[in-house]
Amino acid sequence: MKDKTIDYILRATWQAVSRMYNEEASKFDGSMAIGFALLSIDKEEGTPSTSISNRMGMEPTSLTRTLKTLEEKGLITRMKNPEDGRGVLIYLTDLGKVMRAKSKECVLQFNESIRKNISEEKLNHFIEVADVINDLITEKKVF
Repeated sequence: MKDKTIDYILRATWQAVSRMYNEEASKFDGSMAIGFALLSIDKEEGTPSTSISNRMGMEPTSLTRTLKTLEEKGLITRMKNPEDGRGVLIYLTDLGKVMRAKSKECVLQFNESIRKNISEEKLNHFIEVADVINDLITEKKVF
């Protein structure tokens, strides 16, 4: 472990998590990106498309592709925002709600598994470290 850099550990861990979620999602003709997008959409009230990219930390062009895929799979519908004619609200279809529930179940199962295998103290330290890393990057204190 001495020769592994922090960014390597973060990248390798995220790739493993991503691969795990994609393997599970493929059982339902989905992907991790689809699952996270579905979880970012309010299941009853709909969500402005601009809020989804913020919630997911995704670039608008990537979100556009993801939303197109969700629409093609019949998981969402788009409607003009009645309060702002320039905006679009994204709503889950019935199938989208089912897939959202499966995505939520996977995320909760992952979290439960981690919590069973890592003490609360260690998990709190991990979260603290991740918060500091994010703050350093956000505040542009790295470069």
